[in-house]
Amino acid sequence: MDDAPAIRLTGLRKTFGPTVAVDGVDLEIADGEFFAMLGPSGSGKTTVLRMIAGFEQPTAGSIELAGADVTAAAPFQRDVTTVFQDYALFPHLSVRQNVEYGLAVRGVGRSARRELAEQALAGVRMTGLGDRKPAQLSGGQRQRVALARALVVRPRVLLLDEPLGALDLKLRQQMQVELKQLQREAGITFVFVTHDQEEALTMSDRIAVFNHGRIAQVGTAAEIYEQPRTEFVAGFVGASTVLSGQAAVDILGRPGTFVVRPERVRLARTESAAAPGQAAGTIAEVVYLGATTRYLVDLESGPRVTASEPNTGAGAATARRGEQVLVSIRPGDVVAL
Repeated sequence: MDDAPAIRLTGLRKTFGPTVAVDGVDLEIADGEFFAMLGPSGSGKTTVLRMIAGFEQPTAGSIELAGADVTAAAPFQRDVTTVFQDYALFPHLSVRQNVEYGLAVRGVGRSARRELAEQALAGVRMTGLGDRKPAQLSGGQRQRVALARALVVRPRVLLLDEPLGALDLKLRQQMQVELKQLQREAGITFVFVTHDQEEALTMSDRIAVFNHGRIAQVGTAAEIYEQPRTEFVAGFVGASTVLSGQAAVDILGRPGTFVVRPERVRLARTESAAAPGQAAGTIAEVVYLGATTRYLVDLESGPRVTASEPNTGAGAATARRGEQVLVSIRPGDVVAL
């Protein structure tokens, strides 16, 4: 079925004794898509990945790969490869031998294996390092070897389970860009599990946000960030403030429950009384973040609002802790929950 999605999950459920790890997941992932499964620990995302790989059997529901039902198939019968956080490289084998391993299992001849392995290493910027052992490599280099080993067998789907979690921040950010580029060049469906919302926003074509074994929302990075459907999604993906009660009436002029992102909150440093569309508050904390400064403002009408302002230069004015401010938000900058 050429028009079938790369992955289709229908009513997927997994229990471990009395614990429900995955609770009725329905999901389609398109061929060639970079798809992230995002959520806190225990939200079910890794269990879903393991069921797609065949390492766990679902309690209920079905799994299709390219239109074929593989729910009961063994891992080796599925056209998927998995890259783990710890890379799972063989320490006694060279880099080249690690990359060749999957080809050898598939019966590919020695000379063809070597050629394909060298091509795969070149694709992950590891040319000339095939004779080294994994212990002689940095964390980022080991990650590239694990990717080369996975990509060399040309799977239809590559599953990545928190593969950047062990790297330091700068290297992780570098690998995010490289992973996306590799995926684009390979044309393979990537399914990426992470609890890091910035990672998901940076790399993914679409994101599924998991919570308590269910999918809370599926959408592009912009849709998830700009139009969160629930308070959980708004709070987990980026910083946000939920406005309700008197604060919503004061600032927005209408009752209800709304979510607003920090960069959409405006602060006015003035000693005048609050006008319609404004709420008075006191700055409780000032957090300098380099490119921006974040202000935590306690409103007189109750909630704490988070505001973010760019630092446009060394002389940029900043409010101080304890300072009185007026908070305003344009009605079009909030999302009703």
